[in-house]
Amino acid sequence: MNTSRMQQHPVFLLYTCSTKEYPLRSLNLPFFIARRYMLRQKGRFSAFIIRLAIVATGLSVAAMIVALALVAGFKKQISQNIYSYWGHVHITLYSTGYSSIISPEPMRLDKLTKQKIEALPQVKAMTPYAIRPAIINANQLMEGIQLKGVDGGYDFTSIQSKKPDFSDTAYSKEVILSKTTMDRLKLKPGDDMLLYFMDASSTFPRIRKATVAGTYHTGMEDIDMHYAICDIRLLQRINMWDNDQVNGYQLTLSDPKLARETSDKLFEDILPRQTQLVASTMDDLFPGIFDWLKLLDTNGVVVIVIMSIVAIINLIAALLILIVNQARMVGLLKALGMPERQMRQIFLYHASLIGIAGIVAGNILAIALCFFQQQTGFFKLSETAYSMQYVPVHIIWWHPLVVSICTMALCILCMWLPTLYIRRVQPAKVLQFK
Repeated sequence: MNTSRMQQHPVFLLYTCSTKEYPLRSLNLPFFIARRYMLRQKGRFSAFIIRLAIVATGLSVAAMIVALALVAGFKKQISQNIYSYWGHVHITLYSTGYSSIISPEPMRLDKLTKQKIEALPQVKAMTPYAIRPAIINANQLMEGIQLKGVDGGYDFTSIQSKKPDFSDTAYSKEVILSKTTMDRLKLKPGDDMLLYFMDASSTFPRIRKATVAGTYHTGMEDIDMHYAICDIRLLQRINMWDNDQVNGYQLTLSDPKLARETSDKLFEDILPRQTQLVASTMDDLFPGIFDWLKLLDTNGVVVIVIMSIVAIINLIAALLILIVNQARMVGLLKALGMPERQMRQIFLYHASLIGIAGIVAGNILAIALCFFQQQTGFFKLSETAYSMQYVPVHIIWWHPLVVSICTMALCILCMWLPTLYIRRVQPAKVLQFK
């Protein structure tokens, strides 16, 4: 062994100075060695391994954050499409043979009950609605549709549509059609059309002339293809109902998460039991859609687990390569009497620095990619299959934080395995210089 050459090694000088001649009690020697080793690797194989580990960790973290943003974006966009048209909670008459949205019989709600519902702090708006099937005749084309009647209190801004003129004392003759229906019937705002209402008690349909007031587009095929919006007074007259008879009421809440709580409170404490009224959330009315949204959470978990395993394997492999590559330094430190625990700390600090660099790079990459998609809509989807034109992304602030913390914690826990190699390093063999 070349003793004079070993004594000139920077690790030898640093270790002897810090432990014998000049005790530096405040110096964290393992961290100091790890930091200098990482920053001064230029043009070496170790530098390539470090960069590769940082890139692999960064890509894994970015993939996890983007996956969570995609899941949150899909759930938010589809939920908003439904909420914008139907609200968050419905009050309807209970029926076993019909849809909870379309009941065969009208319902009434007394003023006291309305006041109690509107007094709830989470209720922003309470709007009556009526629904009746009709046939639209325009440009020698015919299309079956479900007309949803609403009053002037309906929030038309939620569907980004022009509000019809409700000033007519009888009923408004303006109808809002979806973009899908207008394209099929070759209509545009301001065009006239005929509405045919079929009645079981009559051989001939009842016909009403109407004008296209505007258009809306939710992206939900079940809504855009089958529904249109008109004045509720038109349907009440066609059905020969009183002014206070409706199919139901839809409630718009300040927070969609309060829908279940509000529905339970209405059913248990406010709605009169003798009238057989029920309160339903959109989860109750559209179970297929919301069950599909819940399955997206499973997809997100699968992606996170896979990317976590990839990141851990990459770091373990990189650290093992670095330990083997620096076997001479390990042997020198062993010869100088450094405890094995401190030698492990050197490489654990090294792995932590690599992990931190990769996590920071991954966060920057993921957030930049999501911001780019939000601003440009560069990545597109088939609206027929996904009910939206662009890939939706929505970053919840704690998602990147949790991904970063969990990735770092898992990596540190798994770093102990490759450091066991230190026990096999024998100074007498690795310190033999030619």
